[in-house]
Amino acid sequence: MIGGDIQFANPEFFWLLLVLPVAVLWYYLKRWKQAPTLRISSLQGFKTPSVLSKIKPLTFLLRLLAISAVIVAMARPQTEDISTRTKTTKGIDIVMAIDVSSSMLARDLKPNRLAALKQVASEFIRKRPNDRIGLVVYAGESYTKTPITSDKSIVLSALKDITYGQLNDGTAIGMGLATSVNRLKESKAISKVIILLTDGVNNAGFIEPQTAADLALEYNIKTYTIGLGTNGNALSPVGYNADGTFRYGMRQVEIDET
Repeated sequence: MIGGDIQFANPEFFWLLLVLPVAVLWYYLKRWKQAPTLRISSLQGFKTPSVLSKIKPLTFLLRLLAISAVIVAMARPQTEDISTRTKTTKGIDIVMAIDVSSSMLARDLKPNRLAALKQVASEFIRKRPNDRIGLVVYAGESYTKTPITSDKSIVLSALKDITYGQLNDGTAIGMGLATSVNRLKESKAISKVIILLTDGVNNAGFIEPQTAADLALEYNIKTYTIGLGTNGNALSPVGYNADGTFRYGMRQVEIDET
């Protein structure tokens, strides 16, 4: 869990809390004048206090708590991810391009390739406290899941939400790489890096991987590729069951290392 502390955008509103002790003093001095008086000949029928009279001090306390909550809200509390603070400008801007095609559900990695990728990527993100990280996902097309940010909690939450089925199926490696370049090309970081994670061969999209790689080179972006899975046979989705779930079978898989 990434730690963080709370800061306030308008702390001057906390001066309003001085109203609370004044309200308590006023209540103490005026408490006997809060209830109306009624002159009667006998108190015989009023020996047992009513429930309302017992909880009346509680209602005043609830009012004070409500006022305190409003004052705190006016001060605008904000969380800050302390793990992302850095005293230098030498951090790296990183985009992780993640393959979410159906072949990523193959089970040669446990429980499947996509789940194993998310676990390893999560550990990697936590170990980069001084770097900004963004996420791009791609299958038959690509899009930016998270822009480059230093808020690791946002990135980890977005990574957790990545699932198969958010895009048309296919493996458009060139599209994923090009989208990642687009996120980094305006970056002012000293070092810009794309980590491309895939398990297959480019078979979709209108941008060739080599074209996207040349574009990255033009913007001085380093690209590292990570192949997921094994060459050979793996238990992979081969069709759909009647209920819409995948039917698995042994299938030849290949990673285009070149």
